[in-house]
Amino acid sequence: MADLPSERVFTGLSATGGLALGTIVVEKAAALGDRQAGSPGQERRALDAAIARAKGEIGALAAKADDLGAEILEFQSALLEDDDFLGLAFARITGGDPAQEAWSAALDGEVAQYRAGGDDYFKARAEDLLDLKARVLRSLFGTDTKAPARMVKDTILLAVDLTPSRFLELEGPFLRGAAILGGSPTSHVAILARARGIPLVVGLDTKLDKAMAGQHAVLDAKAGSLTIAPSSATLATAKDRLDSIAADTRAWEELIARPAVMGDGTPVQVSINLDDPAILDNLPPAHCDGIGLTRTEFLFRGGRLPDEDAQFKVYRRLMAWAEGRPVTIRTLDAGGDKPIAGVTPSGEANPFLGVRGLRLSLRHPEIFAVQLRALARAAALGPLKIMVPMVTLPGEMDQVRAILDLVLADLAKAGTDHARPALGMMIEVPAAALCTEYFETDFFSIGSNDLVQYLTACARDNAAVAPLADPRNPAVLELIRRCVAVARAKGIEIGLCGDMASDPELLPLLLDCGLRSISVSPAQLGPAKLAIHRYSGKAGRHG
Repeated sequence: MADLPSERVFTGLSATGGLALGTIVVEKAAALGDRQAGSPGQERRALDAAIARAKGEIGALAAKADDLGAEILEFQSALLEDDDFLGLAFARITGGDPAQEAWSAALDGEVAQYRAGGDDYFKARAEDLLDLKARVLRSLFGTDTKAPARMVKDTILLAVDLTPSRFLELEGPFLRGAAILGGSPTSHVAILARARGIPLVVGLDTKLDKAMAGQHAVLDAKAGSLTIAPSSATLATAKDRLDSIAADTRAWEELIARPAVMGDGTPVQVSINLDDPAILDNLPPAHCDGIGLTRTEFLFRGGRLPDEDAQFKVYRRLMAWAEGRPVTIRTLDAGGDKPIAGVTPSGEANPFLGVRGLRLSLRHPEIFAVQLRALARAAALGPLKIMVPMVTLPGEMDQVRAILDLVLADLAKAGTDHARPALGMMIEVPAAALCTEYFETDFFSIGSNDLVQYLTACARDNAAVAPLADPRNPAVLELIRRCVAVARAKGIEIGLCGDMASDPELLPLLLDCGLRSISVSPAQLGPAKLAIHRYSGKAGRHG
């Protein structure tokens, strides 16, 4: 095997956190080879058999997967049982296409439709379809789809791409991490890796080289880097970090079920951010102070507009899980990278600066009122708080309050159980952050993701400007500090629900700013409580 130069470092995008030491295993896509086409009848039978084998493989994977993995696989399995979809492929076979061309054409059409949806959810589904396309083709061509025997202890997988089902095939005691040339931080593979704590870097800036196989490597997923043939100094530093991570894990495991308290005894509220209610199945409510952000976009996936009862059912489940703890639910934050067909405007030059969040809700009061009705009904079950995204002017909150008043009056007239929820706003638009004293609202919640994006003029999905989109920027911290001071003067609650709160390295800076309420991703509950426990004074400022 050819020798590689010492310590080659490749960079990409962080899809998960974590650090891994191991040995590189290079996986290249299996070549399909040649296949002799037969008559239309033979081709149909061949595709039928390939689909049946694929269904069996997917079913076997789903049987041993957790709920998240099974849900992704069920989407693929459902498509293999969709007669209308399969009819597209079989019709092409009847017209004379070989089975592989007919199948590819049918899948490519579906992929194009999902990609046209534009948002991260549809993009992830498009990747699932490409995964399914490849699986059936491998089955059709007789290519082995099982995990390779060359997986070694402490494998760091290096590949062009990694599909969800392939990830589920490979995960186990050998897989320590992965770096892929393609992918995105919002893909289903990234979601699976995060849920399992497996370091993953996507968009790695290199080409596959067979000489990399067997080399020792350090995968720093948080920094988005892969170091091949690390020096003894790099290796020693990585091992020290792993020891520190292990010690931190033991420390936060002892704290996670306790209330969060700073080093001087000051309590800090730590709630969770929620993207999907399924996350709650394995999360004890006593580990947090409630739900600080519920992203309701999941209710509108696929372009559906859920009715009042469908929404109420979901909100009722959240209230039951919380067991009397506050539940904050954000109204629909569509637009930007989350379009809804027929609702969000098409063709906006810059949708992140366009009709999104509250701006969209006020354009569609008929949709907005349905959500407010369901939320008011759920408020009768406990301390529910409504949070409005993308607020720019005080008059917008006045409009929301007027619509809520009409909804409450209508529910009262109909004799429907309900209560007036607390009505608050997100602070993510710099204009609102600079003028918080003029807003009439029950509480503030700082959305640091968009606040950093708008304040630094850096799109958060553009890796080229990522170094400039620094949440440590003094302007960001100054605005947060100002908002906290105004909230205290007004005597209302203020918290932060963006990614800054989920980063233990940034959390001390937020405590410096005076924040005493945060909302984090469920996986970061323990690390956040540990960072708070260790905080005893000023963390310093970034210049």
